[in-house]
Amino acid sequence: MPETASKPVEDTVAKVDGEVAVGEDLEFQRKWWKFERVAWILFTLILLLDVAGVFGKGPVAHATRKAGDGSIEVKYERIERTGTPSILRIDFGSSAIHDGKIMLYISESLVKELGAQRIVPSPEVTRVGKGGLTYTFPAAGLPASVELALQPSGPGLNHFVIQVEGAEPVNGDVVVVP
Repeated sequence: MPETASKPVEDTVAKVDGEVAVGEDLEFQRKWWKFERVAWILFTLILLLDVAGVFGKGPVAHATRKAGDGSIEVKYERIERTGTPSILRIDFGSSAIHDGKIMLYISESLVKELGAQRIVPSPEVTRVGKGGLTYTFPAAGLPASVELALQPSGPGLNHFVIQVEGAEPVNGDVVVVP
């Protein structure tokens, strides 16, 4: 049998004092550290904005609008998420009640774009016209309020108008995010 020459195995990795020598690139390391700081700051900022409600369901998202004549006060979320339920609450002042009834107009945008699912309490009469719906509610006295359950179907900026018949309107905007 022919003899093959055996050659010892050599390690091609550089060693210093018997330890593997690892190269170091301080310039790259400094750039990486800077990138990491920026990423942590960005993540922290996004987290704080989310907790504050900038992306919906937080203190920044809640809004209240009042009619100048005190007939209604509207409480709603100015930032909503697509497909997420929310409540728009309307509190009535004494000037909203006429002959034991409240006639409330809400714009079509509130019904279509913001997805009004139901209204509590149920109105006695609902009329369609003038670019929206007019609801008639019985009202024995104060406090009187109505809640609309909303569930937006798509993202966008939506403007709404709510008004008690014969009183000043309340205008509002809702941003719906995906």
